[in-house]
Amino acid sequence: MSQKKKKFEVLENETIDQCLERMKQEGYFPIRRMEKPYFKEIKKNGKIEYEPAGQKIVFEGQLL
Repeated sequence: MSQKKKKFEVLENETIDQCLERMKQEGYFPIRRMEKPYFKEIKKNGKIEYEPAGQKIVFEGQLL
């Protein structure tokens, strides 16, 4: 990824607005939003099943 683009992940105790403000303070503006689910393993009756455990939000920012 070039120096003009950077990825910003919404941190655990951070709102989307706080992440966008952090981007703005570093001189970037959002050009893309990506949402990725993550799962946890649960053993049921000897089988491993996967349940959704949350979602990770990542913004791609471009330098102003």
